[in-house]
Amino acid sequence: MTNRTAFGKTCLRMPAVHHGESGLTIVELMVAMTVGMLVVLAATSLFLSTKTGYIFQDEGARLQETGRYAIESITRAVRQAGHENWGNDAAAFLSTPEISANIAGLDASSLKESDPGIDAPLSKSINGSDVLAVRFIGSGTGTGGDGTLLNCAGFGVAQPINLEIDRGWSIFYVAADKSGEPELRCKYFGKTSWNTEAIARGIESFQVLYGIDTDADGLSNQFLTASAINKLDTLLLLEGPNASSRNIDKNRKTHWKKVVALKIAILVRSGQVARADPQAREYDLFGKDYADMNAAIDVGTRVKEAGMSAANRNRHRKIFVSTIQLRNHAAGSGT
Repeated sequence: MTNRTAFGKTCLRMPAVHHGESGLTIVELMVAMTVGMLVVLAATSLFLSTKTGYIFQDEGARLQETGRYAIESITRAVRQAGHENWGNDAAAFLSTPEISANIAGLDASSLKESDPGIDAPLSKSINGSDVLAVRFIGSGTGTGGDGTLLNCAGFGVAQPINLEIDRGWSIFYVAADKSGEPELRCKYFGKTSWNTEAIARGIESFQVLYGIDTDADGLSNQFLTASAINKLDTLLLLEGPNASSRNIDKNRKTHWKKVVALKIAILVRSGQVARADPQAREYDLFGKDYADMNAAIDVGTRVKEAGMSAANRNRHRKIFVSTIQLRNHAAGSGT
């Protein structure tokens, strides 16, 4: 197309060129957003799955370590029960029938740190956890003795001046820390007062059965709770003109001196959430048969997740059980 100007020249008129706008349609945008969200969701799911698996493995390892350490600590203390110091150059320090038993316990109880021994138990306990007390003769003189005999906190115990009063103590019980986490504790007599140290966290139940030797053959004939042994002691015929004499006679005859083995069980939980399955499990610390027959009276031998708080139900849990044979003869036991 041509066009003449006022000067007679001819110029060309260029046709107009229209460029089309490029971009995504609304449908394409929605598809892209959906695919992107699916990719993010898959990545997030993979991350959470990996994290959950890591937590499960890590908490499982910690749980195993905690349970084994707790069992080893209790076992070491129990095998020390009734230890007598024969190696003293001056004179041997030996148990006598008149002193109290080297093994004692309480069912479904807890303790205060400052109260002596197990004389003032607390009736409130965590999942019916028991109390176990072990006594032994120390070695050496002065604070901590010669370091060969240790209590459950790892401190040395010296040889006693008074066998009844000064023998070493290793007492195990369960209580909650300031954050509410249950822990196995060791109670002992220090330089001037009673003290408590935490041994293991996450101990939801601590249960003890005592194997007594009723026919003096050195082997346990039946395993009883602490309450059952104390009930047997109430049937003893005690002799003596006064309460003090009768208490000494009770020390001679008590069924606690017939204990030759212990069966201990602990339920340990992980430190944080580690499961996603329905929280409806039951844990029978001494087995299903024992729990079916005795769980109603031996509280804590069957623990149900359904009765726990929602925040604690989906923790990883494991039962640890051990049977321990006492090494040392109990003076006055007749065995």
